[in-house]
Amino acid sequence: MWAPFEVTPEETGATADAPGLVAYLEDKERLDATLVEQKALTFRGFGIETSELDPVMDALVPNRLAYVHGNSPRTKVGQNVYTSTEYPPQYTISMHNEMSYAHQWPARLLFYCERAPLSGGATPVVDGVRWLAALDPEVREAFAGGVRYTQNLHGGMGLGRSWQQTFETEDRSEVERFLEKGQSEWEWRPDGGLRVSQIRHSTARHPVTGAEVWFNQADQWHASGLGDQTAAALAQIMPEEEMPQSVTFADGTPIPAEYIAQIQERGLASAVDVDWRAGDLLLIDNVLVGHGRRPFEGPRRVLVAMSD
Repeated sequence: MWAPFEVTPEETGATADAPGLVAYLEDKERLDATLVEQKALTFRGFGIETSELDPVMDALVPNRLAYVHGNSPRTKVGQNVYTSTEYPPQYTISMHNEMSYAHQWPARLLFYCERAPLSGGATPVVDGVRWLAALDPEVREAFAGGVRYTQNLHGGMGLGRSWQQTFETEDRSEVERFLEKGQSEWEWRPDGGLRVSQIRHSTARHPVTGAEVWFNQADQWHASGLGDQTAAALAQIMPEEEMPQSVTFADGTPIPAEYIAQIQERGLASAVDVDWRAGDLLLIDNVLVGHGRRPFEGPRRVLVAMSD
C-alpha cells in the first residue's frame, strides 16, 4: 500500500538539525521530482523547533499563500502560517484536498507538529487515484457533471465564518474582484452578509503526471456529512440553502446522503495514518493526496502552510 516517503538525517546524510535539513533542501529540482514521485514526504529526526521553522518553510513551501476563501476555523500565527483546523478533538475530519472547492488551490501543503497529543490525532493521507477508484461507478458517474458549492457568509455576527474572515479583508470591492476572477456568482445580502455560489469539477488531473484524482469537498459541505445529530439540529433552525455552506450537483439536484457516506467511508478506509511526534514535518502534493484528522486526547498543535 502507498504511504508517504520518510526522509531522515541518516538517509540524506544531512545533520540532524534545522540547518542540515535546509541545506539538504537546497536542491529544488530533486525535491520537486521526489514529491511528484512519492506524493507525500515526512521529515523525521531533524528536531525542528518552532523558532527554526521559517527557513525550513521557505525551502519546502516557497511563495506561501494566505488562506483566502478558506472555510475552516483556523488561527493565523505567522506570515501565512496557520493552525490546522480547530474542530473539537473528539471529531474525525474526513479526507479532502485543501480548498478543492475554490477556483485556485495550493499545490503543496506543509504540516508541522509543534506539540503532539497524548493519544490519537494522526493525520490520515490518501492517494487520490486510489480514492477515486474505491468509489462505485454509480457515484463517479453521478458526479461527472461537477458540483455547486454555496456559502452564506455573515457580515460580522452569525453562524459560521464571516466574509471578512473568509477573504481576510474588510474591502467589498476586493472580495468582488476575487470572486469575479473565479467565475463565482455572488450577492450581498441586506443584513450585510454575502452569498456565494460556484460550480467546480469533481475530479482533477495532476499538471505533471496527468493522473485523475477525486478532488472535491462535497462530503464536507453536505448536511449529512456533519453527522445525524448536527444535521438534524441545523435543519430545525434553517433550510439547507441558508446554512453557512451547502452543496448540490452542478444542476442543482440534491446529492443523496448515501453517496456522501460512501465518499467519506472509502476515503478514510483507503488512507494511511501519519502519527505525530514533536518536530515532525509532512509535505504533501495537494492534488495527488487528500488529508484529514483522527480524534485525539490532550493538547495538540499542528501548524500548516500552503504554497502555489
